[in-house]
Amino acid sequence: MSARHIACLTFDFDAMSGWIARGMNSPTPISRGEFGPNVALPRILALLKKYNVPTSWYIPGHTLETYSEECKKVFDAGHEIGHHGWTHRPPASLSRAQEEEELARASENIRRLTGRYARGYRSPSWDLSAHSVELLLKHGFAYDSSMMGDDYTPYRVRHGDVIELEKPAVFGKPTRLLEMPVSWTLDDYPLFEFIRTPAWILQGLGNANNVLANWVDDFMYLKENLEWGVITYTFHPFVIGRGHRMMMLEKLIRTLDGNGAVFMTLEDAAAEFEQHHPFGA
Repeated sequence: MSARHIACLTFDFDAMSGWIARGMNSPTPISRGEFGPNVALPRILALLKKYNVPTSWYIPGHTLETYSEECKKVFDAGHEIGHHGWTHRPPASLSRAQEEEELARASENIRRLTGRYARGYRSPSWDLSAHSVELLLKHGFAYDSSMMGDDYTPYRVRHGDVIELEKPAVFGKPTRLLEMPVSWTLDDYPLFEFIRTPAWILQGLGNANNVLANWVDDFMYLKENLEWGVITYTFHPFVIGRGHRMMMLEKLIRTLDGNGAVFMTLEDAAAEFEQHHPFGA
């Protein structure tokens, strides 16, 4: 492939679903989720329109049903709508039947909004189950974006791994499902969001300019060391949508654009990789 350095800006549009999934449904955490659709969404869509940047949005079924008009605005603006579960419960916490039920229910929500089923899936909390790969293949997904086995290069998802504490790992066979890898270091949530529970604290509240420097350097490493690659940034509207972070997001877009980044949806980036590296070739 010719030299191309692709930047994918992706948004997990959880709204209040993530708080509810953690049992945090009192008024204050719910209000934190509401900030996403009510305040952040218009800011983000306006910024993306200003720079003509196509992006991918992974939306739980709960958000699709609760904020249907807001989700339609995302789709009408030309952005990809991906699958992000229904309740925002991690698949690893569900039975196989529950996981498939959530998968099918949210898939129908997406079809009603977009006219087709989602091609991409992102697990809530990036935690797949032992059944996830099988179910994603069964339901016709082209790619997943939940794992971290690479940083800039898509790869085939294996099925049938046997991982035990006292024995060497036995790896399953690669499947046609393409992995578009992610990283916590490129996710706004752990860097910025503050959460306090009786059992743990997520410190968050990072300095936006320091985070920006890391995110730009990750792209520059891609540009300087690989002929072709994809960097995937993950944002949550209720996190990135705060004033100083919106300023940081605009600086990121402008800096990447000035350094030759090609902005694409994750679906289109996956298709470009697939074109040059078809499964089984």
